[in-house]
Amino acid sequence: MRWYGPGNDVVSLEDIRHSGATGVITALHHIPTGEVWPLDEIIARKKEVEAAGLRLSGIESVNIHDSIKTAHQDRDKHIENYITTLKNLGKAGIDMVAYNFMPVLDWTRTDLHYEVASGAHALRFNFFAYAAYDLFILQRPGAKADYSEEQIQKAEGFYKGLNNDQITLLTQTVMAGLPGTKDVISKDEFFTRLDMYKEIGRDELKQNFKYFLQAIIPAAEEAGVKMAVHPDDPPFPLFGLPRIVSTAADYDDLLGYVDSQSNGLCFCTGSLGARPDNDLPAMIEQYGSKINFLHIRNVKREGDGSFHEDNHLEGTTDMPAVMMAVINEQIRREEAGREDVGMVMRPDHGHQMLDDLAKDPHPGYGAIGRLKGLAELRGLETGIRAMMGL
Repeated sequence: MRWYGPGNDVVSLEDIRHSGATGVITALHHIPTGEVWPLDEIIARKKEVEAAGLRLSGIESVNIHDSIKTAHQDRDKHIENYITTLKNLGKAGIDMVAYNFMPVLDWTRTDLHYEVASGAHALRFNFFAYAAYDLFILQRPGAKADYSEEQIQKAEGFYKGLNNDQITLLTQTVMAGLPGTKDVISKDEFFTRLDMYKEIGRDELKQNFKYFLQAIIPAAEEAGVKMAVHPDDPPFPLFGLPRIVSTAADYDDLLGYVDSQSNGLCFCTGSLGARPDNDLPAMIEQYGSKINFLHIRNVKREGDGSFHEDNHLEGTTDMPAVMMAVINEQIRREEAGREDVGMVMRPDHGHQMLDDLAKDPHPGYGAIGRLKGLAELRGLETGIRAMMGL
């Protein structure tokens, strides 16, 4: 399970151990993006996790500085810092790092407490709430060009139905996508960040990603670290910003930039599953050898670009087919003599339910909802393996 670290997570390491999880994914969130992670701090965090009877299975995330994504003149300095951090992680015996290449916000939702049929709370992305924010609250210059007339009319109708408190809540929710924190970006800061990307289109962002990978992957190989890029969340452009890790075609590009097992994927079934044109079992079949980390969750697509987090075995994604594809990839790895047959997996997100409704966990990261998801996924895997005679 993901753990946000001491003093930064209402879910304790003891809670995680009770869930049946054997490992923890964490990060040094207090270190600003772009700075080097000191070896002694990495080792201290690892010892803390191990003292709780768990293993430190990987890092999520070593965030990438905007200068790298925008090809600013300082990018080489920040790439060198990134490489030094990877070397320190390797020295500490940590062999997997998840990251993403999303500009400005690394996830976006419009509702953090969407009530599902059971009464539990889920994360939701309402496309028209997002469009209403972009068009009529943020009032981003040029935003109308990104929407059809029908979408603009529906967004305006949504906006006119909001009171002041609802506008404030929507603003706080949409602007809370900073990596690893609950911080909310101000409108002025958001425009400042958007301005950094005003000359960065899809092609430019891809070239900057290629430059980054070609610089860091040889160092990651030498350090014994496998990189795992997380897909865009949601997997389509937002606020006029490009998204370049959303589809099978994107995977073809990024995996072709550097041919290395250290240039791999964090395969997130929730992020990828928000797009109807992504065939997840087929993508696992095609790219499974490069999957270095698995996020397994389910979303319910609502047909208009909206979706919400569903129970792990429900939702739009065929989770048994996904699990079957994962098991088949493990069989291929075993037959090939690979050492990484046991793939690092975590239940990604979970409903806020039961006692966790009275707590304030990181969105999607309460203890009980993830425990439920983990139990369901373990049961699904056990059942499929038994059916296959494994």
